[in-house]
This record gives sequence, C-alpha cells and structure tokens, in this order.
Amino acid sequence: MIDLLIPSAMAADAGGGASGGPFPGFDFFIIIIFALVFYFIVWRPQSKRQKEHRELVGGLAKGDEVVTNGGMLGKITKVEEQYIAVEVAPNVEVKIQKHAVAAALPKGTIKQI
Repeated sequence: MIDLLIPSAMAADAGGGASGGPFPGFDFFIIIIFALVFYFIVWRPQSKRQKEHRELVGGLAKGDEVVTNGGMLGKITKVEEQYIAVEVAPNVEVKIQKHAVAAALPKGTIKQI
C-alpha cells in the first residue's frame, strides 16, 4: 500500500517548478530586510531603554529626588537592595521597589513644584 503512495508523491513534487518568481533568492532578501527592520525599530531601542533604566536603578542614592511609574514625586530617604523609602510629604514615607522609579530629578525640583 505504501509503495502505491510514494510514486504519486514524487510526481506531485516534480511538477512544482521554480519558486520566488523571476528573481531567484528574492525571498531570502526580503527575510533579511525584515530582520534588519525589526532589529533597528524594535529590539535595539528597547534594549537601550532597558540598559538606561538598569543604570538609573543601580545609581539611586539617599537624597535623590525621583518620580515613580505612578507619577509620585519624592526624595529617597533609605536605600535597600530591592526597595527604597521615598518621602512624599513631611513625615510621610512610602516604601517602593527600585524598579518602580521612572526617572531621577535634578536636586531642588520638588521645592519648585
């Protein structure tokens, strides 16, 4: 039974002809272009932002003024390995994860607001 199916499969494969239209290898070129566009538009900028955020989180110190991802402004009062204590108002401290910090502000920004 299997011997009957093999010749028909070989016959179907033989009549396929060339693929890719008039330019052979053009499909490969399209894949390379797509990969380059993906790299320069998606992957490279994202990895650059991740690197900058890692440096920001690694450089946090007591006395820095920061903005969290939730938009809360505050001054760092205590730095631990994974968490920081941020003073958001006089005598009001909030403990947040370091990775929740969106940006570090220049000194004196909170007093101006």
